[in-house]
Amino acid sequence: MSGVDIDSPHALAPGQNAFYRANGFVKLPGVFSGETLRHFGREFTAKVIELNTLVRPMEERTTYEKAFLQVMNLWTKSALVERFVFGRRLARIAAELMGVRGVRLYHDQALYKEAGGGFTPWHADQYYWPLATDRCCTAWVPLQDTPLEMGPVAFAPGSHRFEHGRDLEISDESEAAVGPALEKQGFGQFEEPFRLGEVSFHSGWTFHRAGPNRTDRCREVMTVIYMDVDMRLSAPRNKNQVVDRDTWCPGAAVGKPIETPLNPVLYEAGVDE
Repeated sequence: MSGVDIDSPHALAPGQNAFYRANGFVKLPGVFSGETLRHFGREFTAKVIELNTLVRPMEERTTYEKAFLQVMNLWTKSALVERFVFGRRLARIAAELMGVRGVRLYHDQALYKEAGGGFTPWHADQYYWPLATDRCCTAWVPLQDTPLEMGPVAFAPGSHRFEHGRDLEISDESEAAVGPALEKQGFGQFEEPFRLGEVSFHSGWTFHRAGPNRTDRCREVMTVIYMDVDMRLSAPRNKNQVVDRDTWCPGAAVGKPIETPLNPVLYEAGVDE
């Protein structure tokens, strides 16, 4: 299809790699065309509608449930979603930002913040992940222009080196504990609108949040989580990591490379060039 490109290289501009390593995130303009995102976005949305199980009224939900509809590993449910998730463009960017020779898939997830949806509390994703190193990251791909009123992801620059709050799951508790601690340490907050085609990448330990969706449109976002091609499984440190191990890395052994059928290699330097 003309204009739909998810495999060709996207060259990082001077300084973007260094920015990611210093701050734990980077926002990149012009990664995808609007045509590409509309082409795949229709399928993402169709699968979210089909697979979503959260149907309670907003006022009856927890803070976590108000934040977004969350549907994971869509790639296993749709050949078109698999095509996007296996795309080499994002995978190559992830490898270059992390400074690794290649990346595997950890899992994908759609994060749809409904009209009137609540805020996403401060948290670090790697609390949930039984991974042996910090060589993992999330590509956050909005499927529309995302103004501040819609609740784009916001980051605390440099917080991937801050250990306070790493033992907290996404909750009112994490919002109350992490936010003031980050402010006290002077990390600041990076919060900007996203134009269609912009994509951000953030490290597993980078603290981030999102505001509520004050618009009458759903904030539609697709994410892909990458890990070092040589990543090894660590012993789970909390009940959530037990669930993640069993769900996203079935059959992987502690201390061994995560090489399960759900964790395919998506890019290797020198192989996928």
